[in-house]
This record gives sequence, structure tokens and C-alpha cells, in this order.
Amino acid sequence: MSHLMREERAQATVEMAVVVPVLIVLALIVYNIMIFVSAVARFDRVVPDIAIAQGISVSASSNRDSADAEARKAVKTQIEHAMDGYDVQIQVASDAGKEDGDSMLALVGATKTYVCTMRYSPWPSRLSIAGIDLGAPAILSHERRVTVDPWRPGVLM
Repeated sequence: MSHLMREERAQATVEMAVVVPVLIVLALIVYNIMIFVSAVARFDRVVPDIAIAQGISVSASSNRDSADAEARKAVKTQIEHAMDGYDVQIQVASDAGKEDGDSMLALVGATKTYVCTMRYSPWPSRLSIAGIDLGAPAILSHERRVTVDPWRPGVLM
């Protein structure tokens, strides 16, 4: 009878040794998904406000390209500041509306679309044990497009 109880205990140990690594991997996946979802929620909430506040109110510049670069830099800096606490990379691109250089409407200005991209690399990304890479190979990305009208303050298109 005592021999039978030892075999049952050993079986539970083997089952635990098989199941624990799977549970650890699942826990890491859930952890990374929760961090990414939380970062996406904050990103989606702050990007429109920052694009309205920083993207339009740049300093007057003689060159339209330098003013656009200043606006992108201001938007990117403020988004990075708002995303403190999350290990994400931010990219900001802008696309001004179509303007005809010969028409009078070119003086008025057109809408501007900011394309803000957030990239998150899951943890652990660079984990290696005994020469075997165990890190996550993917980078999760989220994009938010915000179109702003410079002549109607606070209006998103």
C-alpha cells in the first residue's frame, strides 16, 4: 500500500513539472497583452488632445517644411511625455491636405493629418538561457490618425 502512494506522489510531481512552464508562458502572454491594451487606451485618449494643442499652435516660420517639422516634433515630445511609464516607441508623421500652389486657397491653409504610431516590444524581448532565445520575436504596433482643421480650434475631422 505504501508503494502505491509513492507512485501517485511522483506522478503529481511529473505533471507539475510539465504544466508549470506552460503556465509561466501563458502568464507572460497575458501580462504583455494587458500592458499593451493599457498603453493603447492611454495613447488613444491623449493623441487627439495633443494633436489639437501642439500640432496647430507652432511658432510662425518662414518655411512651411520647417514649421511642419516643428509641429511633428512638438506632438512627438508631448506624446512621449504622456506615455511615461510605458516602454513604447513613438513615431509621428504628418500629411497636409492637398493645396494648389497657384490658387488663393493655398494662403488659407488646409487640414493636417497626424499619423501617430506606438510600438511596444513584449517582455522579455532579449532573454536567452543556455544559448536558446526565449524572448518574444514580435513587436506590437498601434496607429492613430488625427485630422485637425487649423481654422476651427478644437475640431477633429
